Amino acid sequence: MIRDSSKFRRAMIFRWREYLLDACVWAVALPVATLIRLDFDPSRVAPVFVGAVVVLAAALQALAGWILGLYRYRHPYGSRHDAHNLMLVVAFVGVFLTIGRLLVPASDEFPRSVPFIGLLVAFVLMAGLRLLHRSVLDRNSRPAETAAPALIYGAGNLGQHVIQQMNRDRYSPFRPVGLIDDNPRLQEYRVEGVPVLGDRTHLPRVARDTDAEVLIFAIARADAVLMREVSDAADAAGLRLLVLPLLADILEGHAQLGDLRDVSIDDIIGRHPIDTELDSIASFITDKRVLVTGAGGSIGSELCRQLVRFSPAEIIMLDRDETGLQGTQISIFGHGLLDTSEVVLADIRDAATLDDIFTRRRPEIVFHAAALKHLPMLEQYPTEAWQTNVLGTLNVLNAAKACGVKTFVNISTDKAANPTSILGHSKRLGEKLTAWFAKDTGLSYLSVRFGNVIGSRGSMLPTFTAQIEAGGPLTLTHPDVTRYFMTIPEACQLVIQAGAIGDPGEVLILDMGEPVRIMDVAERMIAKSGREVEIVITGLRPGEKLHEELVGLGENDERPKHPKISHTAVPLLAPSDLHGQHWETVSPTLGRLHDTHESGAGLLAAGVSADSMGREAR
Repeated sequence: MIRDSSKFRRAMIFRWREYLLDACVWAVALPVATLIRLDFDPSRVAPVFVGAVVVLAAALQALAGWILGLYRYRHPYGSRHDAHNLMLVVAFVGVFLTIGRLLVPASDEFPRSVPFIGLLVAFVLMAGLRLLHRSVLDRNSRPAETAAPALIYGAGNLGQHVIQQMNRDRYSPFRPVGLIDDNPRLQEYRVEGVPVLGDRTHLPRVARDTDAEVLIFAIARADAVLMREVSDAADAAGLRLLVLPLLADILEGHAQLGDLRDVSIDDIIGRHPIDTELDSIASFITDKRVLVTGAGGSIGSELCRQLVRFSPAEIIMLDRDETGLQGTQISIFGHGLLDTSEVVLADIRDAATLDDIFTRRRPEIVFHAAALKHLPMLEQYPTEAWQTNVLGTLNVLNAAKACGVKTFVNISTDKAANPTSILGHSKRLGEKLTAWFAKDTGLSYLSVRFGNVIGSRGSMLPTFTAQIEAGGPLTLTHPDVTRYFMTIPEACQLVIQAGAIGDPGEVLILDMGEPVRIMDVAERMIAKSGREVEIVITGLRPGEKLHEELVGLGENDERPKHPKISHTAVPLLAPSDLHGQHWETVSPTLGRLHDTHESGAGLLAAGVSADSMGREAR
């Protein structure tokens, strides 16, 4: 085993300056303890005896301090961990001296209680030296008066950390001048010397009194409702609102805890990701061969990034978009050479190619993210929805079954609940096919259903941003339309967790909170841009709902394993029944496409008929 020589040398360095200070403390503490015990009568003190005990205490301090790392640069001098080690070292020295004194014949010049009293005096003095050191450092490292005065929203642990970071960085662009917290019990509270000056209703007054320029949001687990309210309050007070980076970005090295950024529309309409306790259940990924279809897309690429955290035996990233695959490969492996086995260029419409890939690579777990997802486009071209979202899914299911895949997770959409569009019907068929394969194989073949994903390619936010940057108009289908939103990481966590907690044939649905009114989002985005952009109402498009649903009619909303994840069932649809329905059974929504796209839309009608038959049977 090769030892890092620099770390070894650093570990062997003895902090002589800190040790000598502590040794001097014993030289003070033990005589003082002796005087206290002898009623401050110096004539009764035996200097030679006390001096010998001081030397012994200093030697024991050095030994224990080295063993416990107090003098080996293990923790910063004066830190919380340093204080913890100091307490252990002083306790060891004091207990050793006390036991030794009890074993020595009685002596009036050095009573038995002196070592214990000296222990307390020594710890107080050593801790005081460290506190003084910290105070001097903090005073010298505070941000300059030219730094922008900042208010911190939240007096909890995160707010305390933000203040500490500012006060210990002389180059910080911000200096804390006050705290804002809505807890009435904290109105006289101080964090690192910074007072709580009121709640959010007092922001305008506090901003005037402190000349604050920014408000830093320091609530660790805040939902979008609170974020919107604080954003509005900051705007009313004329404050620039800043937020901390996401924890996931910090852990992946993309950001630091001290990095602040302007609040984005994602923060305002999104929610803090639900704790799906992913790390505790994702062990089913470890040492398994995992294949992801659609790995070049927004969901597929993030899914791959999260999967590699759990050390699969092999990650197989499949997509027909070579550029998308390259982007995913760069984000995970740091290169985009596209010459390694983890990237596979293939189309799920090609059943023969899929069968060959599955036979050769033998995946044990499959996450099926490949799909066409744009509702209005698929309304025009239903045959494409049929070929990719239905037949493509069937091809992947057949290939998975043939090579013995144990876990199959199909990624669906909230539009599959009471579907009114080509997209919804096609994804509904995918759910029912997956449920049939679960019954046929007896294995964990299941689906995951969620709403709009914030920031995914072609989604609402990038579209609105592009329209605003172009000067408008910003197009909106209806002033009252609402949608559910979730973050890409949150969506992928649900997908991974489904493979662990979902039963065969189930559809798992995440509780996505309250739906968001899209008009509110558009108005906020325009306001934050500072531009005059017109909003044009275009009317709902064919197949589009005013309000989306997560759970369909006749579906259960049971939550047996996680309070925020629903488990429901869908009717089964055998592959042989896909072509067994007649056009006459199609719904009016699909019927209008009969003239130009009879084949594709007619086949999608199978989903409508089979679904209705399933509900009648139940």
